[in-house]
Amino acid sequence: MKITRLAVTAYVFALLIIVLDQLTKAWIISGLSLQEVGRIPVFPPILNFSWVENTGVSFGLFGGGEERWGLAIFSIVVSAGLAWWATQSNRRLLITGIGFVMGGALGNVIDRLLHGHVIDFLQFHWAFLAPMFPGGYFPSFNIADCAITAGAVGLILDELLRVRRS
Repeated sequence: MKITRLAVTAYVFALLIIVLDQLTKAWIISGLSLQEVGRIPVFPPILNFSWVENTGVSFGLFGGGEERWGLAIFSIVVSAGLAWWATQSNRRLLITGIGFVMGGALGNVIDRLLHGHVIDFLQFHWAFLAPMFPGGYFPSFNIADCAITAGAVGLILDELLRVRRS
């Protein structure tokens, strides 16, 4: 397996996402006493900082605590597969998407291993969400989740562009 310059770019993106994710979570844990207050308005009524200990996957699905090892192992295996995939590609958008997904997945793995859960703290509120989410509060998430979402969008867009070119 030859590690290309573009593959290194994916790894650098992943590392930057991990660092940013862990720094923001450390800031939330140490400085804001969110466990006691529950939520701090940032841009009322749209954005709050909140404290959520997510033992599951997206939106807390399949959570219960004991899944942490399986979810951590799954994320590590997926990240290893993505790291290999990065060595096989020469498409920049694909590489960027891979780096973002890897970084987000590994950022959440670090939480699972250190804390037993993922720390989520960004909470958005929109009244139009009330039929789907209690009180209109979208489930809390973090920087790693944002990176995974952005990376997945990048991977899908890259594939659509690849198909269109061929």
